[in-house]
Amino acid sequence: MLRDAKSADVDDYPHPAEDEVALSLEADWTKEEEARAKRKLDFVLMPLLGLGYFCLQLDRGNIANAITDRFMEDVGINQDQFNVGQQMLSLGIVLTEIPSNMILYRVGPGKWLTLQLFLFGTVSTFQAFQKGYGAFIITRFLLGITESGFIPGGLWTLSTWYTRSESAKRIIVFYFGNQLGQASSKLLAYGILHMRGVGGRPGWFWLFVLMGAFTLLSGILFCLFLPDSFKNPHSTFLPRVKIFTDREIHILRTRVWLDDPMKGKKKKRIGRPAFRKAFLSWRLWVHFLISLANNGPLRAFDTYGPSIVTSFGFPALSSNALASVGLYIQIPVAFAFSYVSDRFNKRGETVMAGFTCHLIGYIFNRAFTTVGPDLRGVRYFGVVWTQVFGTFSHPLNITWMSLACTDSEERALAMTMAIMGGNIAGIYGAQIFRQDDRPLYQRGFAVNISILVAGLLLAVVRFVDDRLRRRKAANQQQLDIQANETDNGGGLSDNKDSRDDRAPRVAAADGQLAPDQKDGVVPVGV
Repeated sequence: MLRDAKSADVDDYPHPAEDEVALSLEADWTKEEEARAKRKLDFVLMPLLGLGYFCLQLDRGNIANAITDRFMEDVGINQDQFNVGQQMLSLGIVLTEIPSNMILYRVGPGKWLTLQLFLFGTVSTFQAFQKGYGAFIITRFLLGITESGFIPGGLWTLSTWYTRSESAKRIIVFYFGNQLGQASSKLLAYGILHMRGVGGRPGWFWLFVLMGAFTLLSGILFCLFLPDSFKNPHSTFLPRVKIFTDREIHILRTRVWLDDPMKGKKKKRIGRPAFRKAFLSWRLWVHFLISLANNGPLRAFDTYGPSIVTSFGFPALSSNALASVGLYIQIPVAFAFSYVSDRFNKRGETVMAGFTCHLIGYIFNRAFTTVGPDLRGVRYFGVVWTQVFGTFSHPLNITWMSLACTDSEERALAMTMAIMGGNIAGIYGAQIFRQDDRPLYQRGFAVNISILVAGLLLAVVRFVDDRLRRRKAANQQQLDIQANETDNGGGLSDNKDSRDDRAPRVAAADGQLAPDQKDGVVPVGV
C-alpha cells in the first residue's frame, strides 16, 4: 500500500488517541436507502447554507450599489477613503478568521453559524445610520469581524456531511449563494435605491435597512432547521425535534466514514501538531496564493462594477441592474465547470481554465478603454465576460485544496487558509481602482492582468506537481503488484480480476483517480 494514499480500510489507521472519537464501520443499507437519506440531507442543509452565504454577500456587497446613489457624498468621504473602509472590512475578517473557526470546531456550526448570521445582520442594518469617515471605518471593520469564519465554517460543515466525491458539486452549490447574492443585490438595489426621499432618507439608507432585516429573518431559519453534526443532528432552538431519523443518521455518518475513516476520528479540538502540519505544507500555501491572486482583482471589480458601467454613459441606478447580468450568467457556467471537475476529476484543469477566462476579461476591459463612447456596448461586453468567469475558480481551488488534506483538522485549517487568502486579497484589491485612475481605470486593469498571470502560473506549477505524483504513484503501484505476485509463488494469475483484487485500489495525488480506476471509485487525497 502506498504511504501517501488513503485506504478505505479503517484497520490501516492507528487506533484513536484519547482526544479522538472512535468509529465502527459497516455498510448495512441499500442504495435506495442511501439515496433517500442523501436527498433529505441535500434538501435540509444546502438551502440553508446557500441562504446564509446569500445574506452575507448582500450585506457585504450592497456598498457597491450604494455608491451609485451618492453614498460617498452623503457620508462625507472620497473614493480613496472608501477604499480604506473596504480594506478594514477584509482586515477584520483576516484577524478573526482562525479564532472564529476554532470556536466553530468546539461548539458546532448549528450554534456558531446561526449566531454569526444575527451578528452581521445587525451590523449591516445599522450601517444605514453612519455619518462621517470614522463611522464608516468602524462599521466596515465590525462587519468584517462578525462575518469572519462564516464561509470556511460552511465549507467545513459540508466536508463533514458529504463524501469527498460529492464535495466539489456541493461547494459550488454553496457558492451559488454568493453568486446569487452578488447578482441579486445589484438587481434589488436598482429598485430599492429609487426609494430616495422616502421618510426623508437617501436610497442607500433603505438598502442597508431592508437587506439587514432580511439577514436577521434568515437567522431565525438557521435557529430552527440547521443541524449541528452527526453527534448532535438537531437545530439550536429545537434540540428535541429530530430532523433525521436514527437510521438516516447511521447511513449518512457511516458512508462518510467509509469514504474517509479519518473523518470518523475527528478530534475534539485542533492542536498544535495540526497547525504545524497544515502550515508547513507547501502545497497548501500554493493554493493559498492562488486564492490571493484570484480574489484581489475580483473584489476590486465587484466593488466598482456598477460605477464602471455608469462611466459608459448608462444611468446611475440602471447600472446596478446592468451589472447583475454577467453575475446571473455565471451561475450555469460555474455549475458546468463544477460538473467537469467533479465528474471527470479535472481539479487542476478547471481551475486553470477559469483563471484563463478571468484573465481574458481584464485584457478585454483594458483594450476596450480606447474605444469611443459610441461603442459602449463593446465595453459593457467586457464587464459581462469578466463577471461570468471571475468567481468560480476560487471554490474549485478550495475543493482541489481540500482533497490534499489527510484529516478533518487539516481540512478545517486548509479551508480557513484559502478563505483567508481570499480576504487578504480584499485588502490589496481595495486599492486597485483609485480616484486618480478613474473613470477608465487603465492602470487598475493592467494591475489585474499581472496578478492573474502570476496566479495562473502557480496553478500550472501545482498541476504539474500532481501529474508527477500520479506518475510516481502508478509506478509504485506496479511495483506492489509485482511484489504480491512474487509473494504468491512468482506466477501471474490467469484471472485478471483476482490480480486487480490483490492490487491496492489507490488514487493518485490530491483527489485524482489513477488511470485504471473507473467511475464510481471515490477519489481520495493525500
